[in-house]
Amino acid sequence: MELGPAIRHWRDRVSPDAAGIPVGTRRRAAGLRREELAQLAGISVDYLTRLEQGRATAPSDQVVEALARGLRLSEPERELLFRLAGLTAPGRGLVSTRITPSVQRMLDRFDGHPVVIFDAMWNLVTANAAYDALMGRTTAWRGPERNAVWRHLLGPASRVVHSPQEEADLVANLVADLRLTATRYPADPRLRRLVGDLRARSAEFVRLWEAIDLTAQEAPAKLKTVDHPEVGRIRIDCDTLVVAGDDLRIMVYSCEPGTEDAERLALAIVLGNQAMTDQASSDQASRVQETRGPATPTVPASGT
Repeated sequence: MELGPAIRHWRDRVSPDAAGIPVGTRRRAAGLRREELAQLAGISVDYLTRLEQGRATAPSDQVVEALARGLRLSEPERELLFRLAGLTAPGRGLVSTRITPSVQRMLDRFDGHPVVIFDAMWNLVTANAAYDALMGRTTAWRGPERNAVWRHLLGPASRVVHSPQEEADLVANLVADLRLTATRYPADPRLRRLVGDLRARSAEFVRLWEAIDLTAQEAPAKLKTVDHPEVGRIRIDCDTLVVAGDDLRIMVYSCEPGTEDAERLALAIVLGNQAMTDQASSDQASRVQETRGPATPTVPASGT
């Protein structure tokens, strides 16, 4: 079996209902459409097409994990997908990015609420469309940009509003938590690379990493203020759930119904989803134009 046919087989097997995708009355495909799986996995339709056609043969472990999640694969099937991609599925002793089908079913129930999942290294595993609408598109983040510790120390600012002291406390707690993660997963090479990169680039990280006192940790602030570029500031509750055994952190955002903040959140999600739909349509049009090649210029008739 090859990678492309396996992905197509599993895509045809997954019903839209199982993936939390609304089904229209004119739908013909019993399984997932290619664009639906691409959206679930956070990759482009073009890249998924090349994977299925065998024109792309070396996906990253992050992409393979995202495909396994979108395809709702069992543990043996996930391991097979990794092998077909020429990779080894992460095992014990490594930071897990695995979202089990049971956890995924729970996440599907949060449809309409912004949800983001981080692993024990604070790497972003996945975020739903409502989260991207609220916080900005995460699917474009690559490499270290997907790590919350890196972003707070070295990356661009987020839409969450913090005072200087709140930001300092948050960074200190993130670094302390990362250090505890390093004691639980000392053999994880990705974790060692992340720590090495942060040590080389951030003096503040070195200072916090070498601090002795790790007892002053607190849970992330429950009430956050998000400065949305189109609807203004939204005060929103953020509850963090930890998946036992996998160290995944599920952050769920919500507002009290009937409040002005709830109305702003709903509007932000509508506007954000529309913007992402328009962007997807624009990207598709660009791909079609690239396939067709440049338009043939019109030659004016002689004498004009």
